[in-house]
Amino acid sequence: MPSRNTLTLGADRALYVGDLPATGWHCHAAPVLLMGLSGRFALHWGPGQVDTCHSALVDAGVQHLLDPCGEQVALMYLEPDSREARSLRGLFAQQGGVLLDVAVPVRARSTMDARLRHFDLQALLHLPCSDGRPLDPRVAHSLRTLRSPQDARLARDGLALGVQLSPSRFNHLFRAEMGVSLRSYRVWSQVRLALAGLAVSPRLTDAALHGDFSDSAHFSRMFRQTFGMTPSSVLKPLKEVVVVG
Repeated sequence: MPSRNTLTLGADRALYVGDLPATGWHCHAAPVLLMGLSGRFALHWGPGQVDTCHSALVDAGVQHLLDPCGEQVALMYLEPDSREARSLRGLFAQQGGVLLDVAVPVRARSTMDARLRHFDLQALLHLPCSDGRPLDPRVAHSLRTLRSPQDARLARDGLALGVQLSPSRFNHLFRAEMGVSLRSYRVWSQVRLALAGLAVSPRLTDAALHGDFSDSAHFSRMFRQTFGMTPSSVLKPLKEVVVVG
């Protein structure tokens, strides 16, 4: 099937479908579902751990390396406060942060593409995606701030003050609720804002400004740290960027 590299950004999830180069070692502040759409891929994780599989769920903060082995792939990132991500926290804790071959097989590609576009995890996974416990409203308030282009650079002290907590108490609460540090999530949030900017302009310089990075070099460093690839290797071949919901 001809490759069509696409990026879809939802309110609490993001989806990339298409071809990718092998990544370097990286980790990010959001769980990700990796799927081989045309065959198996290789996942390196842990000390010397390598698995070849059709799908995998990798928790936020887990160092890993993805080698698509020339196959087309889908990568679905779940915001750590999403219902599905919170419901998976217990399973991740039991399995060391990686769950292998959790997705249903790819039979009809058109059906799979529709499930992916609609972020239909109930239909994609063998695992139940029940509701996790409700997110602390103070963390929910800080997330609305972090996800706003105007307020994304607000310092930790300002976020803590906004929910009437000390900075240290806010740090502890944020990590307990989200499973990642505030610092890690701030970088993730800025990268997401930059990617959303691609729906308006395909220029990486404009994307960097949309994410409130100091310059394109700063954006490039943070993108590579987050995804293990350079922005140009992934974003320039994109055929479509869509922001939904």
